[in-house]
Amino acid sequence: MSLRRYTVMRFIQLLVTFFIVMTLIFILFRLMPGDPGVFLISPKMSEAAKETIREQFGLTKSIPEQYIFFIKNTLKGEFGDSFYYGRPVKDILFEKILNSIVLFTFGAILAYAIGMTIGKIIAWKRGSKTDTFFTMVGLGFWTFFPPWLGLILIWIFSYRLDLFPLGGMITPDVWAFNPTLSQKIIDFLHHLALPLMAYVLMWFAGSMLIMRNSMLETLREDYILTAKAKGLKDKVVRDKHAARNAMLPVVTSFSMSIAFSFGGGVLIETVFSWPGIGRTIVDVTLLQDYPLAQASFMVITLAVLIANFAADIVYAYLDPRVKY
Repeated sequence: MSLRRYTVMRFIQLLVTFFIVMTLIFILFRLMPGDPGVFLISPKMSEAAKETIREQFGLTKSIPEQYIFFIKNTLKGEFGDSFYYGRPVKDILFEKILNSIVLFTFGAILAYAIGMTIGKIIAWKRGSKTDTFFTMVGLGFWTFFPPWLGLILIWIFSYRLDLFPLGGMITPDVWAFNPTLSQKIIDFLHHLALPLMAYVLMWFAGSMLIMRNSMLETLREDYILTAKAKGLKDKVVRDKHAARNAMLPVVTSFSMSIAFSFGGGVLIETVFSWPGIGRTIVDVTLLQDYPLAQASFMVITLAVLIANFAADIVYAYLDPRVKY
């Protein structure tokens, strides 16, 4: 099978999977106990006013009608209005996703760059003190409970040393007085530092350990022995021959980590009061805000599917032995 045909087939699988997940999300939210209308309707309203609001949000339609309406609007990119916020869902999602992208995408790139670099070095020096030290450090951070790590960083750098803010994304007092662009950037980076540090410390450990184990397997291959026998420098053998093929499992881990960060990063976002999509999912699910919750889960699903799709395609570039 050619790469082009494989790409088309994988894309079709992506669409089918996304459609199935959309259906499951719709069903699961309708099975939740309680009435979402309680967040929209005041007890003081007249019956006519209550009925008007229910019709506006589609709460009076039958489940099949709601499903058809849901599918049509989703395909058009229209997710309706949030029950709780009273604003278009797509506007809220855009704000929250941008906040998460800044934190988690930049954090994942930084974490994996550090992790892969250290991983290939300690694998090359297997059994040395350097290998033992970084392996122990990696295992420590990899098994650390994220909220605990976040709270420790806040206690040290915010409470004790007073170097960074306790949480949030901006300082309202700074932004309220028409600050310059440089002042806005500095304030934003000041708030970004601690959650970014927490994310990098957690994810660099995993990427480092994956890279180390993959490198150790690659270093036993015959072509590595051949490269050494040719008299190539150790750095060339390590970086050009071993590291490139050892990156295959790391690529999958990297692509999936970015996708899952948007939803799985709720712990970091909650500890540092970062207004991202992960924290939003928890809040709106508890509030039974169907439109916003459904759209949030669909965004996470689509991100995971696209990341998996991209990882499969990148495999062909990294390893010519991959056939389709």
